[in-house]
Amino acid sequence: MKNAHNITDRFTGSVIFTAEIQVADDAPMALRLGAATAVAVAAKADLRRADLSGADLRHADLSGADLRHADLRHADLRHADLRYADLCHADLSDADLRYADLCHADLRHADLRHADLRHADLRHADLNCADLRYADVCHADLRGAKS
Repeated sequence: MKNAHNITDRFTGSVIFTAEIQVADDAPMALRLGAATAVAVAAKADLRRADLSGADLRHADLSGADLRHADLRHADLRHADLRYADLCHADLSDADLRYADLCHADLRHADLRHADLRHADLRHADLNCADLRYADVCHADLRGAKS
């Protein structure tokens, strides 16, 4: 069944994108938000400052997405493609980024506290001023990453 789902600004609560998604009426909010995000990225919507907290974005193609200042706390980004994504000042605290591809991603000033980055590909990512306290980077590929 087609449903409309709004993506809101994390600071003001105003709607920044409305997506028509095909999910069951009783689908979990994380799944609905993940589906709406996929539609928004495909439409090249402006997702700066988006509230995507808790979204199910497993295997999502977010390559090149502008997610500056986005709220991705507790988001499930396992195996997500975030190559060249702009995550400057994004809140990724407690996010699950296992096996995510973050090659060349801009993570300057990002909050990655308690994030799970095990086996993530962070080659050539910009981590300047990123907060990685308590993040798990076991087996992450950090070759060429800037810090």
